[in-house]
Amino acid sequence: MAQAQSERQPVPDRTSFTAKDSVEYIWKHLGLPAESLEALDLKGSGPGLPSSFKIADLAQASIGLSALLAAQIYTLRTASPVPAVTVRRQHAIIEFKSERLYTLAGQPAQNLWGPLSGLHRTSDGHVRVHDGFPNHSNGAKSLLGCSPAADRPTVSAAIAPWRSVDLETAAFDAGCVISALRSYAQWDVTPQARAVANLPILLRRIGDAPQGLPPSMRSAPTDKCLRGLRVLELSRVIATPLSGKTLAAHGADVLWVTSPNLPDLPPIDREFGRGKRTIQIDLSAPQGSAELWQLLDDAHVFVQGYRPGALAARGFSEQALAARAAEQAGRGIICANLSAYGPDGPWRARRGFDSLVQTCSGMNVSEAEHYGAGEAGRAAPCQVLDHAAGYFLAAGVEAAVYRQAVEGGSWAVDVSLAGVMKYLRSLGQYEGRTGFEGRDYTCLADVPGEYLETRQTGFGEMTFVKHSAAVEGVEVGWDVMPKPLGSDEKRWL
Repeated sequence: MAQAQSERQPVPDRTSFTAKDSVEYIWKHLGLPAESLEALDLKGSGPGLPSSFKIADLAQASIGLSALLAAQIYTLRTASPVPAVTVRRQHAIIEFKSERLYTLAGQPAQNLWGPLSGLHRTSDGHVRVHDGFPNHSNGAKSLLGCSPAADRPTVSAAIAPWRSVDLETAAFDAGCVISALRSYAQWDVTPQARAVANLPILLRRIGDAPQGLPPSMRSAPTDKCLRGLRVLELSRVIATPLSGKTLAAHGADVLWVTSPNLPDLPPIDREFGRGKRTIQIDLSAPQGSAELWQLLDDAHVFVQGYRPGALAARGFSEQALAARAAEQAGRGIICANLSAYGPDGPWRARRGFDSLVQTCSGMNVSEAEHYGAGEAGRAAPCQVLDHAAGYFLAAGVEAAVYRQAVEGGSWAVDVSLAGVMKYLRSLGQYEGRTGFEGRDYTCLADVPGEYLETRQTGFGEMTFVKHSAAVEGVEVGWDVMPKPLGSDEKRWL
């Protein structure tokens, strides 16, 4: 059965790839110097988390790629050889669960899931409901004709008469986030499956600009690889905030912009706020747009995780940013975009989250089939798509910084959860139930002490997972600790 599925898949066959092979493959497709690959050491072996998917390979590869690119930029700044980069497999696996593995003020990380989350039976299968935000929960209940106080059994009863794809489509039209549970075969025949790129990072030149690193990077201290890089991040949830957190670990000045109109998400914001200064801007107000433009005029990187076209509709398109940078300062800018389904295809504008992409793309069904317990679908043991996408987005930004330095130009980076899913699937799966023999990490007590750090934050003492990448002779880690959203001034350091 596994072989028959493989023959149907619209994905390349990378089942022989190791984590190092993945780094080398993506590195070369990003147009980076091949000799630098010798500096990367991915230590350890084994299946990793309990799953049929090769999560450990993806974790080590995506973190290793982002760290090696930071080292590559360090080499540009210092005119020295590329420093050795090391990523330990066990540490990388644990970091892929970082939002579940911390304590704050003596309390463990809160549960990420609401009462409606998970699979619900329909007339012809199942759907997964996402209710991480109150508006998602309220929107699903409204669509289904349930009261705001409806509990899970009531919502499940309202879902039961629907056909899965009909509810998925109705939810999208209503601005909700519900996905139909599909097998690989069902996903592969959709137009969106065929539109998803074969590489997890897409890099595009979007304008002309002079060669060279930003002046602030050339003059900044070299204690960290990315000192002097200014990153403006508009994001929520996991993948995009993780990209900013990764760039910050290597020294970038990351200014995290959130909306005062959206709720705080304590379990996630506390974890992925590390390394960043935090401000709030209301883009629905004219003053908010002016404030954002003022910051963009001195930013080197603009990272955003909203649906394709959402910020462009407010005047912040890639073309507008590149044109303004060239006209006002004769410089380039890097625009990095994280989406659920990618920049192309009929689903390009759809809302989506890791759990929903796992559901609609066949991952959950295949995981359940490998586990063999008769479940309709089984989720991966971590937000694997979110985490890999975050590191790939950071790597894409770094690749664009490098290409800008040696070639000039403004650049766009695109990473999607569906693209990461396609890459993970291309790596193949462990035979039968063998992959589920790996060790899981469910609480901080499971994590070796050498991978942990304790610091004071704006919310009390926090013990968390350190970054799993090490760069020889260069500091890696976070200078800024989490604090309440909007705590900082709207300016660059």
